[in-house]
Amino acid sequence: MAVDSKLVEAITSMEVDFAQWYTDVVKKAELMGYSSVKGCMIFKPSGYAIWENIQHELDRRFKEVGVENVYLPMFIPESLLEKEKDHVNGFAPEVAWVTMGGLNQLQERLCIRPTSETLFCDFYKDEIHSYRDLPKIYNQWCSVVRWEKETRPFLRSREFLWQEGHTVHATAQEAEARTQQMLNLYADFCEEVLAMPVIRGRKTDKEKFAGAESTYTIEALMHDGKGLQSGTSHNFGDGFAKAFGIQFTDKDNTLKYAHQTSWGMSTRLIGGIIMVHGDDSGLVLPPRIAQIQVVIIPIMQKKEGVLEKAAVVKTMLSDFRVKVDDSDKSPGWKFSEQEMRGIPIRIEMGPRDIEANQAIIVRRDTREKITVSFDDLKEKVGEILETMQIEMLERAKAHRDAHTFVAVNYEEFKEIVATKPGFIKAMWCGDQACEDKIKQETTATSRCMPFVQEKLSDVCVCCGKPAKSMVYWGKAY
Repeated sequence: MAVDSKLVEAITSMEVDFAQWYTDVVKKAELMGYSSVKGCMIFKPSGYAIWENIQHELDRRFKEVGVENVYLPMFIPESLLEKEKDHVNGFAPEVAWVTMGGLNQLQERLCIRPTSETLFCDFYKDEIHSYRDLPKIYNQWCSVVRWEKETRPFLRSREFLWQEGHTVHATAQEAEARTQQMLNLYADFCEEVLAMPVIRGRKTDKEKFAGAESTYTIEALMHDGKGLQSGTSHNFGDGFAKAFGIQFTDKDNTLKYAHQTSWGMSTRLIGGIIMVHGDDSGLVLPPRIAQIQVVIIPIMQKKEGVLEKAAVVKTMLSDFRVKVDDSDKSPGWKFSEQEMRGIPIRIEMGPRDIEANQAIIVRRDTREKITVSFDDLKEKVGEILETMQIEMLERAKAHRDAHTFVAVNYEEFKEIVATKPGFIKAMWCGDQACEDKIKQETTATSRCMPFVQEKLSDVCVCCGKPAKSMVYWGKAY
């Protein structure tokens, strides 16, 4: 058994060192590998498969609301990037530049896209002439490069995968409706597919996207009490349109500037799944996002009929994503590996089980064991996967709620930040000076002003002046 437990022994307990636990899990579950390019990572098959499932489900939901996919170049001329000043200033410290083309110096530097607003604007100015050309609801799946100083697998790397939607509308009302529609789509996806509960809200002006009029966000709470910005949706108003000359002739024959939005989700969602659901044995994947939903582990597989029956059961469960582990490792090793990789269900079956026309189902999340007749196996597996999906979301919500605190004065706020990891709900006057002071003195940042507001007191938690909004605060990744 010592050999079988090696996989788990290699994982640091999350209570001892959460950061090391996270690193151990992503390595031991073979989600990623380190690259010789500093700050960049390699997606191994198990990690990339999670992203493929995220991409597949998000893309399906996008198309249901009229989104079309396109692809634009990865290079942006410096002159184009500089057209919108707030935007370029916001990204300047993270931009990677190409200065040579083969052996020749380029006449103009090209940045490797940190995001693609400027390229889409340059494209749209030539595509849009009339109100009949609107709206444009485009998205691209791609990678972007941001020269981060501190990196961590999936959460922050110099190159990462994402989708970025960019839309153009005739009116401010249409742009605002699309901005909120996409944020709600993201929130529903996180809760229904990733079993990850989120707070929906608006970013403060300090935290909003560079060049945006408003930024909406979904914020999730990780097991260690830190927040994770899990998706954002931005309303640009007509600011980019004026900078790039995106105009159209409206129905009244007047020339007007268009209104734009952008919205994005990235591979940091994989980090979120790990940190919301994982445990000291490794990954715990929600069934709807798992690459493999069921692993069949034959016991005493060299005995006559065992592997044959495992193959029959796999066929019986063809509605699910199923694998038979017929490797020559011991059953104990296979159990540990299944737990490490977060496969939602394992089915154990040996000669005695086959003789009794039954198998043992083991849930990854609760480790509950259930003996089931082969006749009822397909129905029971479906029931358990659905129950797991629901209960994983409920447990994550319960954890978030238990680690969400209320502060009504600054001393209480500082005490909570210092002693209780989690979200803090507190009133705010709207003055950035208070936001800056809180960050400087406690390292907590404003996560969002939730759409569902509560009046916790009449005054700002920091300065005592009349409050304007309730804000979620917290430390974050």
